[in-house]
Amino acid sequence: MMLSGGTTGFAQDQTVHRTAKGQTGKDIRIGVYLNVQADCSSGTLPSIRLLTPPTNGIATVKRAKISLTNYKNCMALEVPAFVAIYRSKTNFVGTDAVTVVVSYSNGRSETQKIDISVASGAPDRNI
Repeated sequence: MMLSGGTTGFAQDQTVHRTAKGQTGKDIRIGVYLNVQADCSSGTLPSIRLLTPPTNGIATVKRAKISLTNYKNCMALEVPAFVAIYRSKTNFVGTDAVTVVVSYSNGRSETQKIDISVASGAPDRNI
């Protein structure tokens, strides 16, 4: 899980490469996006734009409340967030990819290239 917290002082765009993995036809969490301020309050959530959609599934973003402990200087907090989810086509097994741009209200922007490994949902058997 990736937590992208908002901070000040960033004006340039940066590119991050990440990976995620899960089972075919099931939700795979590919990102969690929030904005925690220095006083442990929630800041404005970032905007998330799909730059390159996946070819073997769909990517969606949902609103959520995230509970955190020991995040930055905060002992415990609950803040709103966006959670990015990938779901492959039925029976797809292999690698897919998605690229999103995450932009914060302070001008910071991050391009995230996410490679997603999708495995069979069949359980392993010992014979």
